[in-house]
Amino acid sequence: MSELGWTRQQMADRLAQEFEEGWIVNLGVGIPTLCSNTDIGGKQITYHAENGVIGYGPVLPAGEEDLHLVNAGGQNVSLLPGAAIVHHADSFGIIRGGHIDVTVMGAYEVAASGDFANWKVGGAKGGGIGGAMDLAACAKRVYIILEHTTRKGEPRLVPHCALPVTARGVVTLVATNLGLFAPSGDAFEVHELAPGISFEHAAKLTGAPLKHG
Repeated sequence: MSELGWTRQQMADRLAQEFEEGWIVNLGVGIPTLCSNTDIGGKQITYHAENGVIGYGPVLPAGEEDLHLVNAGGQNVSLLPGAAIVHHADSFGIIRGGHIDVTVMGAYEVAASGDFANWKVGGAKGGGIGGAMDLAACAKRVYIILEHTTRKGEPRLVPHCALPVTARGVVTLVATNLGLFAPSGDAFEVHELAPGISFEHAAKLTGAPLKHG
């Protein structure tokens, strides 16, 4: 544990404990990819990457990697028994067909309403929403992992997104370095706080109201 709560891997570990037996789980770029490193015991979880790697496992350390095998974030990963490499179009067919039980994505902001913004920062020109649009629209659940505040200390859990929104009302669970939270319409419910983090401290760093779950 860091002095600011969970480390990034611990954030991913905690969120991965919410995955249920038999789920197909899409992991987005950034902190979400760390979920494939989590020991989830005997659960059968299939990790899906938009680039067509279905059924992958942990990120491999230098010297053990297959340079031709990467997840959507470009990290070298292992393959689990039963894994498959499919065409990019088939990978998106899985997404658009509604077969993803949960997508885990990073974000710049999450609103109490369940809106989230993860594709464009303020003042930036250009850019595209990419596969996040398909995942947000078609996955059965949307989980978000992000640091609780920006580098300037500004809250990322807010009443309303100020940045361009990726999708509205779809986020059901948020993991940050301070804990596990759920958007509830006008506030965030606390499901769990990281060790050493008080409710008062988390509330001070949250832009929207915080309430006990």
